[in-house]
Amino acid sequence: MELEAARLIAKGLATITMGLSGVGQGILIGAALSAMGRNPEMEGSLFTKMLIGAAIAESTAIYALVAFFII
Repeated sequence: MELEAARLIAKGLATITMGLSGVGQGILIGAALSAMGRNPEMEGSLFTKMLIGAAIAESTAIYALVAFFII
């Protein structure tokens, strides 16, 4: 039963990681849009950096999803 308990705990942690990755992306995009609203001249640069940051945050969720199904 100990192995099954460890497996369920690992799946729970992977699920939490996927959920919190979405929260982080929301904060990232909200902050970028706020910065674009304050300084419209920097929109192109901020948008590119926001997309790169969102892709990196999304990769964390993808890794957690893969780990969830492997476990």
